Amino acid sequence: MLSTYFRFVFFGVIVGGLVLSCSGYQQQQNGLELEKEIGDTLVGQESEKQQQVVREDTLTVVAVGDMMLGTDFPSKNYLPPADNPDALLAPVVEYIRSADVAFGNLEGAFLDGGNPAKSCKDLSHCYLFRMPTRYAGALQRAGFDLLSLANNHVGDFGSPAQRRTCILLDSLGIRHAGLLTHPTDTLTVRGVKIGFCAFAPNSGTCALNDYTLLRSTVQRLKSQCDIVIASCHMGAEGASHTHVTKKKEIFLGENRGNVYEIARVLIDAGADLVLGHGPHVTRAIDMYKERFIVYSMGNFCTYGRFSLSGGSGLAPLLELKILRDGRFVGGRVIATHQISPGGTLLDEKRSVVGEMRRLMAHDLPETPL
Repeated sequence: MLSTYFRFVFFGVIVGGLVLSCSGYQQQQNGLELEKEIGDTLVGQESEKQQQVVREDTLTVVAVGDMMLGTDFPSKNYLPPADNPDALLAPVVEYIRSADVAFGNLEGAFLDGGNPAKSCKDLSHCYLFRMPTRYAGALQRAGFDLLSLANNHVGDFGSPAQRRTCILLDSLGIRHAGLLTHPTDTLTVRGVKIGFCAFAPNSGTCALNDYTLLRSTVQRLKSQCDIVIASCHMGAEGASHTHVTKKKEIFLGENRGNVYEIARVLIDAGADLVLGHGPHVTRAIDMYKERFIVYSMGNFCTYGRFSLSGGSGLAPLLELKILRDGRFVGGRVIATHQISPGGTLLDEKRSVVGEMRRLMAHDLPETPL
């Protein structure tokens, strides 16, 4: 199992022998002296009582990228085998269910029937997603708590699909955010109230590039909640856009934002965790003011209509440990991949780890991680 390769470590992430330490966190604050045992675990010399305090004072957040469990448009041939969406997530459910909070980006909406809201001359080259409503329960059974609806496919079948999706997720107890009709949500876990918001540069969603909106949304949630999680559909798409440029990214004429700047605007306003998705490839991870940032988590669980070749088929499952005041203190990476037509598989080659390491060294050599 992948858990033999990636062990959780406090105050750092060890990824297949690569230790990512959180230099922004002062270990002396808890009187901790840490020893490294390279290759498996990071062992603390702190007392048993101190260890218990750390365990009780942290939440585990699992975060993954794009999910689209199969579409019956333009053909039912794009649905998973045996009409079974649960099988697509089966190899990783143990990690999702074990988290205090599990997040993913729902790339599309649920609707039975209905017409596209976008014109489409050639259906073979028309990427519009319509997941059957019976598939929504698979996300609950897998253990998801928070879903972003702020993306460029949530409007494929217009407001009827958006309304139906919100009703379904509410009935399943899954919190969601990002639509103008439902911009934020909250969740209380182990006595900690979590505020959730989501943004995208697309019609009907909370505007990604409106920094005034970003700040006011986060500030309002922070005034009511202990921790704020911000989800962003941001950055240009595809294999040629894996890098964090620290500049505004334009893709197909659309302003996909300056992802580096947006993350800092959100954290300066009070966000404790920034979860990026949208480029359909994995990007670097980062930390700012002791808060964790991931700029893109790639295609995590998709079926039928996604390119999964090369880096587009790699994705991390991030298991993050954060204190109850929002500070990131450690975690682990579970490497996954997809083989066309899709469905999440554990990757014993850990290919996405090498990609993340390469991108961090190139794009963010100054990161505290």
